[in-house]
Amino acid sequence: MTSSVQEAREAFGLRLREIRRNSGVSGRELAAHLHVHESKISRIEHGKATPSAAVLRAYCQICNANGELPELLATLNHLQTMYMEWRKLLGSGVKRGQQLVMKNESSAELIRNYESQIIPGLLQTAAYAEAKLRRVIEFYHLPDDLDAGVIARMERQQILYKRGRRFHFIISEKSLYTTVGDDSVMTGQLDRLLSIIGMPNLTLGIVPLTAEALVVIEAFMMFDTRVVKVEGHTAELSITQPREIAEYGRAFDTLAGQSVTGDAARTLIRRALTVRTEAAE
Repeated sequence: MTSSVQEAREAFGLRLREIRRNSGVSGRELAAHLHVHESKISRIEHGKATPSAAVLRAYCQICNANGELPELLATLNHLQTMYMEWRKLLGSGVKRGQQLVMKNESSAELIRNYESQIIPGLLQTAAYAEAKLRRVIEFYHLPDDLDAGVIARMERQQILYKRGRRFHFIISEKSLYTTVGDDSVMTGQLDRLLSIIGMPNLTLGIVPLTAEALVVIEAFMMFDTRVVKVEGHTAELSITQPREIAEYGRAFDTLAGQSVTGDAARTLIRRALTVRTEAAE
């Protein structure tokens, strides 16, 4: 769990502890009213656990702080969405995941996306997206809504052609060689990358394999300076703390400085295409 999630939990717990102390209610008394062990109150107030909405309502009632409840419930909801396990996020299938990403994309003027192993979703061909989402469904044992997921991912790409939007994608050169599907899928995907270079509102940068490891970081998307979505293996993290968003911005700028664009990027893509073509012969 990232520091932003933990810091938010700790701040929330501190606020609850202040409310309880100001009311003159001890932790033991509160635990007795809630019919829980005293250690649970301590864990909540020290950011080690997050209360349920029902516990939070009872907390405020016992401490005569019902006026605080709406704001506290809003904060609790935010905490619950900052760290979302993939099995919960995609419980109804991969289409829902695409729809949730689309909400963030639709409200952003500048989208910055870094991928270290694969091609970003907004740049994927339908065949590449199908191969990738199929593996996601298989690995996480999700409901099989592959066709709907691919359609939703393709619908997301319409934002690339809307006026007033800017996009900056950075991928590692490794992404050009990581096989998703088969050689024919990869050939089509690499051709797609060649076609988007030169779009006026879009920058594609490729970090060469020989570049120094100045920043070692997981895949992430930045929506303006409002939120960063980080893809972990088991969960998606939503980073909203300005200090951490700024850190991701610095990381992106560092990677952008190492990346090649334009004709130099085309050269790397064509080199990867040659490898695929020779392998198919």
